[in-house]
Amino acid sequence: MTEPQMLTTPEGRRLAYHRTEGRAPGIVFLGGFMSDMEGTKATHLETWAKAQGRAFLRFDYSGHGQSSDRFDEGAIGDWAADARAALGALTEGPQVLVGSSMGGWIALLLARALPHRVAGLVGIAAAPDFTEDSMWAGFSDAQRAELMTAGRVEIPSAYADSPYVITRRLIEDGRRNLVLRAPLAFNVPVRLLQGTADEDVDLSVALRLLDRIEAPDLRLTLVKGADHRFSTPETLALIETAILEVA
Repeated sequence: MTEPQMLTTPEGRRLAYHRTEGRAPGIVFLGGFMSDMEGTKATHLETWAKAQGRAFLRFDYSGHGQSSDRFDEGAIGDWAADARAALGALTEGPQVLVGSSMGGWIALLLARALPHRVAGLVGIAAAPDFTEDSMWAGFSDAQRAELMTAGRVEIPSAYADSPYVITRRLIEDGRRNLVLRAPLAFNVPVRLLQGTADEDVDLSVALRLLDRIEAPDLRLTLVKGADHRFSTPETLALIETAILEVA
């Protein structure tokens, strides 16, 4: 595994990244909550993009992977700012934003703020507003009380031995970055991919996105039996196809 390069953001955070030069429009992979750029989707798409001769960028948000800072000190707004810094400093021209899970939320925030830098959007089990609609809505009264008084609560993770630490700041910052409460107008093609066996992001989220997004070419693909990881050869091929369709 090659050593990543590092980008210092305007906020002073250091982001680890791997960038591949190639033709436009480039592809930017936006990972999920507590994920990193060494995951199957990110590395597979990098190899595929190289074969296509396409520019490609993968990176770790602050508090994730090989980047600086602590995960439990971060929030959606921080990670969106990280993505915006990476997009601005490490890419040129419109990019295809490929957002996995939380990365789908980040992609929507970027596309709303910087429409001129987006050539197309691909959401993979996109999880916009999950801090409010999944976490906060799913907490018990005791968990909500602990979060408000202690400032943090731990919840089990299906993907790691250690639990997720959910902070009050994460929840409150998430409320300032909600995207599903109003229409989302984009002038680029959008593809949404969702597995029917996803236990982390409910199918209703994909349907809400389909309803909220206004775009000239918008499609939702449901994959029967696919889970949240969306990392089988068949589902990875669907991501490749979606990228080619949007740009």
